[in-house]
Amino acid sequence: MSPRDAAILRTDVYVVSDMQAFHNTQLNDWLDRRPTVGDMLALCEENYHYLLKLVPELPRLEGNYRSCRPDHQDLHLAVLEQTPYTTLVRLTYQFRHDRDGDLVADPDALLRVYHDARQVEVEDLRQQVLPVERLYEAPGLENKWRLNLFVAKWLAFCASQGHSFVPEVAEQADPVCDVG
Repeated sequence: MSPRDAAILRTDVYVVSDMQAFHNTQLNDWLDRRPTVGDMLALCEENYHYLLKLVPELPRLEGNYRSCRPDHQDLHLAVLEQTPYTTLVRLTYQFRHDRDGDLVADPDALLRVYHDARQVEVEDLRQQVLPVERLYEAPGLENKWRLNLFVAKWLAFCASQGHSFVPEVAEQADPVCDVG
């Protein structure tokens, strides 16, 4: 390696390090901040926007679907309940457990979609990445903020991978899991 190539490599490493440090700082700021109710409503609106990008026909869907993208994990959607103004869905990845071959859902999000208010609220989230306490333990707003922030980032990530649940494209899947 020439000295010039080594200098470029060192510069690239610093740029990546600085970008990673900025991202980590920004994420920590979001996780550590004390959100207001207005912040929470804006985040739920963002979740609605991303979910409808993934599932544009959500108010008309029933059943279970799987979005498959080359070189990416399959994304599973279960429409559990449809009412005139709300929809209850479960969104998850499924991984095969090494030891016994069982499927493990992670993350596993139960989402209540309010179509009239254009909001998505996390009702339950099971995942291994973000340390969260029980949803309604004090302080509840901070915990709800963390859960909804995680889902916002995950939905944006899924959309960036090209996942989509369009009935003509997404394949019907076996049930993901029950509400309980």
